[in-house]
Amino acid sequence: MVCGPRSELKRQKVRRVIERTFVMIKPDAVGRRLCGEVIRRYEAKGLKLLGLKMQILPRDLADKHYAEHVGKPYYEKLVTFVTSGPTIQMVWEGENAVVAARKLNGATDCQDAETGTIRGDYGLDTRHNLVHASDSREMAEREIALYFRADELKLLYRDEREPGMSRRLSMSIASG
Repeated sequence: MVCGPRSELKRQKVRRVIERTFVMIKPDAVGRRLCGEVIRRYEAKGLKLLGLKMQILPRDLADKHYAEHVGKPYYEKLVTFVTSGPTIQMVWEGENAVVAARKLNGATDCQDAETGTIRGDYGLDTRHNLVHASDSREMAEREIALYFRADELKLLYRDEREPGMSRRLSMSIASG
């Protein structure tokens, strides 16, 4: 067994972290009836759904969500688009959930997204790119807090030790 700084670094690189991320299905995906397919992909990846809401975003909430983009040339069109129809907000939990969700989504520009990703398979262009996912753990915490109260995030799953039995676990957002 090799010990020392290199072996420690290797262990850190493959370290699995259970975390939460925020995902939003945008109006184009809702309008094209792709919601079930999008959700299926996150579930197939092994992520666990903790919260789900559907709403037409009010302008003030969209402004808060995209605050870091204020002043950029595409900002107005982005906010107008995301408030143009129903969206679905979700919280997913799992190993390296932030990175996993972004890989499932594919590149922001659908023309650059790989086949097999949500955007690569169904996306049309950069603005109509079907889904949003947090780009960091910090952003996930901020976005989750915009849409969900801590008591709304619950995991209902089947206890594998006793078939037919369900257990409800309350998950709270770690406040930092």
